[in-house]
Amino acid sequence: MDYEFAIYEQHDHIARITINRPEVMNALHPDASRELSRIWDDFATNDDLWVAILTGAGSRGFSAGNDLKTTAARNAGSNVGNTGRGPVPGGFGGLTERFDLYKPVIGAVNGWAMGGGCELALACDILIAADTARFGLPEPRVGLAALAGGIHRLPRQIPQKMAMGMMLTGKPIDAAEAYRIGLVNEVVPLDELISTAERWAAEILECAPLSVRGSKEGALTGLDVPLRAAMRSSYPGLQEHFASSDAVEGPLAFSEKREPKWTAGG
Repeated sequence: MDYEFAIYEQHDHIARITINRPEVMNALHPDASRELSRIWDDFATNDDLWVAILTGAGSRGFSAGNDLKTTAARNAGSNVGNTGRGPVPGGFGGLTERFDLYKPVIGAVNGWAMGGGCELALACDILIAADTARFGLPEPRVGLAALAGGIHRLPRQIPQKMAMGMMLTGKPIDAAEAYRIGLVNEVVPLDELISTAERWAAEILECAPLSVRGSKEGALTGLDVPLRAAMRSSYPGLQEHFASSDAVEGPLAFSEKREPKWTAGG
């Protein structure tokens, strides 16, 4: 299927999703978000897709966030600011409120990730940044707030004082600083960005898919409760894995000194 605002590619259990509005540094308006939501729906339900890579078209922007020109036109004559949420299933870009997606998502940040673009990056599980990438939540500088997860995810992913500094000043940080504070997993030259993200995806594919999803489910939902409760909780994804043929295949392949053949329960 062809999309107007994104490119959706599939190969070797990997989905590559590219925001395709380079003329506005991949900023998103509601129609683009709704289109991306449909793409994430397909990724989530497609049994042949195990890992996703999210990036932006061109070299300047991963995503500049909310398309403020569209926001200004929508809010003209109103004193109510945009909340950044809207009616899009899954939230901004179809991803920021998709709390039941346990397949891993890798963000390949190829340039500016600002506002909602930064929130999309924060919603990814692993981040690879080009050395030209920039991250920021500048919403207070334009009278808005990072309500698509930014004000909640950022303090959970980096030290609180650094998160507050970014959120309360609206100032961006570069890729090197993002790596130093633990926001990104790896920084590479721009021309190595996608190949590096694909390397990470390939390493994930070496693992049992349902175990990966169950591990993500346990890690994220366990953050909501104390450690003891998290460790004593039961996670449906892990139950599914341990009831699958992959739970037998892994130890068997190890004992036979061969590569496992994962089926994701199929």
